[in-house]
Amino acid sequence: MLKSHGGVLVERIATGIEREKLLQKSKSLKKINLNERQSSDVEMLSSGAFSPLGGFLKKKDYESVLKDMRLSCGIPWSLPINLAVTCEEAKNIETSENVLLENDSTGLKAIIELEEIYTYDKEREVNFVFKTTDEKHPGVKVVYDQGSHYLAGNITLIELPKYPSFNDYRLSPRQTRELFESKGLGKIAGFQTRNPIHRAHEYIIKCALEITDAALIHPLVGATKGDDIPPEIRMKCYETLLGGYFPKDRAF
Repeated sequence: MLKSHGGVLVERIATGIEREKLLQKSKSLKKINLNERQSSDVEMLSSGAFSPLGGFLKKKDYESVLKDMRLSCGIPWSLPINLAVTCEEAKNIETSENVLLENDSTGLKAIIELEEIYTYDKEREVNFVFKTTDEKHPGVKVVYDQGSHYLAGNITLIELPKYPSFNDYRLSPRQTRELFESKGLGKIAGFQTRNPIHRAHEYIIKCALEITDAALIHPLVGATKGDDIPPEIRMKCYETLLGGYFPKDRAF
């Protein structure tokens, strides 16, 4: 199987008897309601998309990412993945406690094994990460608007989110790897996009196909910028190109 970043595909999704036990346990846990962005982070952490991370960053890793764009173990990592809560929420929970994370709109449920709760300097973080403190920057605004404390610890997903659209395309990192292996494909070019594909993109992808086995078009359809072109329109563009402009056995 193709190696993930850090060398190991880290999956944190409970199944079978373990899942049933955790679902029962979750009924008695304290709860934190997640927004769309936080839910996406939980889904990415649990599916292995954020490998080698298995949970939200502890302070040691958080500081290392800000200063050196690396985890404390030395693996390159450019953006901190953190779960922010308000001061009031932080006072209601303790380290070494399990807490239920849920999103009512998608049905997502996960359990975080709390290892740390810590405060942080918002201005310092945005300066390190985005090189600006201007609130017009969408990333800066997210940090300024979020809670004052970070929760750190591994998460375990117990209820997958349910989405109304694009479900045939929602493949986990393991599923994409299995797809490539089933077709005997080894070297994959990934093209991540939040825009419709235009002629220059098409050209770049076709150039990549000349030196790799296949191309994976990887759209972002979660919380993007407010003025972005809607994902429904973008997906039609991708489907048109896949249907008539790329080799069907080498582009996905």
